[in-house]
Formats: sequence, C-alpha cells, structure tokens
Amino acid sequence: MKDLELVGDVTDFLLLEAELADASAYDEWLALWDDPCTYWVPCNLDDYDPTKHVSIIYDDRARLEERCFRLTAGGAHSQEPRSKVCRVVGNIRVVNPHGEDDTVEATARTILVELRLGRKSVYAARVHYTLRRTPEGFKLRHKKVLLLDADEPLGNMTFLI
Repeated sequence: MKDLELVGDVTDFLLLEAELADASAYDEWLALWDDPCTYWVPCNLDDYDPTKHVSIIYDDRARLEERCFRLTAGGAHSQEPRSKVCRVVGNIRVVNPHGEDDTVEATARTILVELRLGRKSVYAARVHYTLRRTPEGFKLRHKKVLLLDADEPLGNMTFLI
C-alpha cells in the first residue's frame, strides 16, 4: 500500500511539473527544482559525459534560472511569438524508491505537441527523474529527457521540454 502512495505522490508531482511548463509558469516551474540540479537533454546518444560532449540542453541551477529569465523577460527572441505546448505524461514508474540523499528515481514517457507560427511539431521522449524528498514535498534534482529523435534535425526547442 505504501508503494501506491509513493507512486501517487510522484505522479502528482510530475503532472504538476508538466502543467506548469505547458502554462509557461516559469517561476512556479523553477520553484519545483532543487539546488543543485541538472536538466539534461542529450543529443545523438542516450548516455555520455555531458561535460565533454554537445547536448541539446545541459543546465545546472544557474543556467535554468537564466533560461526562465530569458523566457519571461523577452530575451528569448526565438520565442517571439511564444510556442504553445501541450504534453501528456504517462507510463510513470518508480524505479528506485530509496536513492541517495533521500531521493526517489522515476521514469515516464512524454508526448509533447508544440504549435508555433501555424506549424505543429510532435516530440516523444523517455524521461528519467530524480526527486528529493523535502518537508515541503518533492524537489526535482535531475531530469534527463531522451528524445526519440535526438539524432535527427530538430526545430526550435527553446521552450521547456
């Protein structure tokens, strides 16, 4: 029974994170993240040392704050006009309920549709999450987004994936 509670809590957190990203609620979305944290979208391969190879996104807390600031303050010219995004998160699984530093590891699948300038793009991904338990609830310590087409030419991906 306790595992079902944990899966429910993780599911609620991941759905909230997706909802805030879709709503461009950058301050609230950023508040879900831990410090330190990493937000990684690998390019071409699923796994490598991101400090030695190019990634689509590889942000620490400071870069994540900068990304949200640019999206909020109008400094992201590639988001003029802003993308409309809608995603579905499913197949949520807790794969390690007792990680280091009181963390929980989970995986999910995401389908995201982006609409911008009359053009729709669809992205599918496997996502790995590391969530840290806090008295206030989970904090997102690590998010790794494995795009199905990370080895293909991609469009403007300056929105939150």
